[in-house]
Amino acid sequence: MSSFAPSAMTSGPSKASTTNEMASRAIPAGSVPPIAGKTVGPLGQSGLTMPASLRRRLPRLATSSLMIAGDIGSYLLIYFVLLTFLPSGPEGAVVERAFILAAVAAIVLYASVGLYPGYRLHDHEHLRRRTIAAVKVAALTAFGALILPEGERLLLAIIGFLGLGLIVQPVMHWLARGLCRRLGIWGERAVIIGGRNLIPALMAHFRDHWQYGIRPEPFSQDMFEASSEGGPSIALIAGDIGSLIPDLAAMRKKFAEVVLLSDTPSLKVTGLRPADVGGEIGIRITTGGRSVNTDLVRRGLDLAIAIPATIVVAPFIAIAAAAIYAIDPGPVFFRHTREGLSGKPVHVLKLRTMYQDAEQRLEALFAENPAMRAEWLSHFKLKDDPRVLPVIGHLLRSSSFDELPQLANIIAGEMAIVGPRPFPEYHLLAMDGEFRDKRRSVTPGLTGLWQISERSNADIELQQQLDEFYIDNRSLWFDCQILLSTIPAVFKRRGAY
Repeated sequence: MSSFAPSAMTSGPSKASTTNEMASRAIPAGSVPPIAGKTVGPLGQSGLTMPASLRRRLPRLATSSLMIAGDIGSYLLIYFVLLTFLPSGPEGAVVERAFILAAVAAIVLYASVGLYPGYRLHDHEHLRRRTIAAVKVAALTAFGALILPEGERLLLAIIGFLGLGLIVQPVMHWLARGLCRRLGIWGERAVIIGGRNLIPALMAHFRDHWQYGIRPEPFSQDMFEASSEGGPSIALIAGDIGSLIPDLAAMRKKFAEVVLLSDTPSLKVTGLRPADVGGEIGIRITTGGRSVNTDLVRRGLDLAIAIPATIVVAPFIAIAAAAIYAIDPGPVFFRHTREGLSGKPVHVLKLRTMYQDAEQRLEALFAENPAMRAEWLSHFKLKDDPRVLPVIGHLLRSSSFDELPQLANIIAGEMAIVGPRPFPEYHLLAMDGEFRDKRRSVTPGLTGLWQISERSNADIELQQQLDEFYIDNRSLWFDCQILLSTIPAVFKRRGAY
């Protein structure tokens, strides 16, 4: 799903004083300092003059070319890896030509669904579009295999070729995107129009999450009155747009695109979910509904992952349990009742990482240190927690290994691989009732959006924002992206304690 949805509102007639009125309404006086000067892109520093439209397109064309080169490089790398397995002679030449056709077809499909350069897309949307394109190529190959002699071998070779591409391409995509950023050609200039409280937060958000391809600039009256040449080509509207509707006609003349911002994982903007508008008449505001078919697919994937994973990690859990018992003899597993789907209690299973008298230690700590109490009330976590067992406790918590016994909860159907983390009752009491009702509508998960983003660094407000964003935009593709991002997040150990 796209991080932004294009505005589908009809524009009304503009007034003579449209520009001045819009500037005064959208940005109250003194809220944001005006832009000091016109920024010049790396391609506009030479003495050559060129049309503004071409000057705007050149960075995008250069970026798209590098992204395509990255995908071509991925397929070349995969080809050399598979070269030793290819048959020799004419049969090998046929397979090589099939690889070339499959790679060209995939890249053409990638381009047709907007992956070059792929601005303003969430990572899970990149994954969805790439996978669907690869499946389409594989389907065409399967059709060809039915009418060609010995087509089965060709089919298996191309499926392996495209499957490896889905693994290698995200890495090459990340490298190409980073190179574009260093060259100063990644992203498009966009002006932020909204309330005075939203603009600084949005500016910081898009600078921190530069992968979206947005180079944000605050709105100013001087910018709107100036010539459109050399200025931002995109206007991002945030917050209440009711007062701006009469000005949309003038804005569409000024900017190539006018986009109504939707919520992001870590910043609530309007309450709109990111949706691909397609041929519909407007942006949909919906709740994250449940589908029986999708739930069955999720359940099948959960079992397909959880059962083998349990067999693999069981010996390591036994070793960790022995270490826990050696440091603090007693039960090595910890059961805690959490709230699950439809409010049903879930007895979450974890490796014990704290002393058995953890509650008494926490009360004594709060009595001596009010600052630690404040930290606890904000995050329900402590960075320097005296309750945690030395060495083994910190190791298990920072790696999230203590959560792995919950694979048993997943096999039992009480939890899922991906979903909002099941919080204790005291944690949920800090959240509003409406959000708790929304949380009960989905099955809690072993990993979730907040675990791959902020983890323990997130306060109550941000935890709620992340969970709400996930529930509103829940999909199999989103789950796949979270699952793929969990492993690097665990190894980084950022925000885990």
